[in-house]
Amino acid sequence: MSVTRRTMLIGSASLLGHEFITRQSLAQAVAALASTSPNDTPIAPPATAAAKTLFNDIGASSWTELNHRLRAVNSDIQANGLRHIPGVEGTFLTGYPYNEFYDWDLYFENLYLSYYGVWPYCFTNLKEFLNRQQPDGYISRSLIAQRDRQHFKPFLAQLAVLGCKQNHDDYEWLRGNYYERLGKYIDKWFSYDSDHNGLPVWNSADAAGTDNQWSRAGALSSFEIEGVDLASYLVRELRAMSVIATHLKLDADSKEFDRHADQLSEIMNFAFWDQKQGMYFDRNEKTGNRVYVKSATNFMPLFAGVAKPERARRMIHEHLLNPDEFWLAYPVASYSKTEPDYYQGSHHECNWRGSTWAPTNYMIFQGLRAYGYQAEARELATRLFNMALLKNAVLREYYNAETGEGLGQTRFWGFTSLYYGMLLESILGYDASTLQKPVEPIVTRELGIQFQS
Repeated sequence: MSVTRRTMLIGSASLLGHEFITRQSLAQAVAALASTSPNDTPIAPPATAAAKTLFNDIGASSWTELNHRLRAVNSDIQANGLRHIPGVEGTFLTGYPYNEFYDWDLYFENLYLSYYGVWPYCFTNLKEFLNRQQPDGYISRSLIAQRDRQHFKPFLAQLAVLGCKQNHDDYEWLRGNYYERLGKYIDKWFSYDSDHNGLPVWNSADAAGTDNQWSRAGALSSFEIEGVDLASYLVRELRAMSVIATHLKLDADSKEFDRHADQLSEIMNFAFWDQKQGMYFDRNEKTGNRVYVKSATNFMPLFAGVAKPERARRMIHEHLLNPDEFWLAYPVASYSKTEPDYYQGSHHECNWRGSTWAPTNYMIFQGLRAYGYQAEARELATRLFNMALLKNAVLREYYNAETGEGLGQTRFWGFTSLYYGMLLESILGYDASTLQKPVEPIVTRELGIQFQS
């Protein structure tokens, strides 16, 4: 097996958490969890209209358990997720029990913290990543163990906007140094484009965050796959840079970032869309051929707003909601069930060939809502909520899409914590990942739960 994140995970999984789950029944585990840590706090009845809707949707028992779980996750973040790096000033956020800090993980972890109006950790890791930028614009996607030419996934500008929106729209700290570094980091992404068609390539499946999707995104350091996901993330990064430039009154820059995003969207619709199959597919830059592997990442044009409405309709109805492909018992499967190398994985690997993962699920959830599929988004949020809360005694890193069994890290306080908030987002008609609208502390406001940092 290649050296990926899973290599570091195996030795650090919590033996206590494993025994906790395997030696007790689910009911005993939940009871034991409820009897420890911050769960002695009285559970308030639902007071707002949204909280009452949530209460009615999930029931009294799940309402109580949700309150306990949110406090437990917050306690884990406070005790284990806020860390210091030797020789570096500041407190840094991680969702993992070992000492590492990743790229898109940071974005989704801070989306969860935005439910409480907590924004400083949008900036601490971000500044350290930018401070370590190389002269050509390259930024390693991890802080401690440097990756071989694995550039930080395109979420830095979105992370900056997420933080600034919560801090009184203060973008001024970016002016000069950090703004220029963000620009160089985006330029570096577009340098990975040997055929000069405007579509950069992934280093590998590992660099894409979909660790073992080698048939889709390539082996380590192969630099051959123009990713539908990569281009989608870059469209949103360019839009985020436009937001930043607008607040800094750099109007020419703002227009150029939007122009580039529009251009990239057009290229994607030409190069990635397959009319016969009704889906976007990655492209092999070296051969010029599309890569006909059905992955959850192929739905990312929904999140980026790139898909034309008719194309969105076909993707959603023919593939996303297809129970023989992605819409399994606990969707969305990271790989279509029709793929020859599809499987659900084990406790000893980071499997992206069928398991259910929060980063892609959250983006698909918001993509569905953006294209008007509110009922489908609510159903997705409900299934994921029930999987995380009812099928498992503690939050897990990822899940078996067929059974709902938790896999990977135990106990987890990273991006999967979004499963506890997506249903509330759906009820409120709210999007924590918005680039244009205010970011709101919805859990604190609606459920009365605080995050004490």
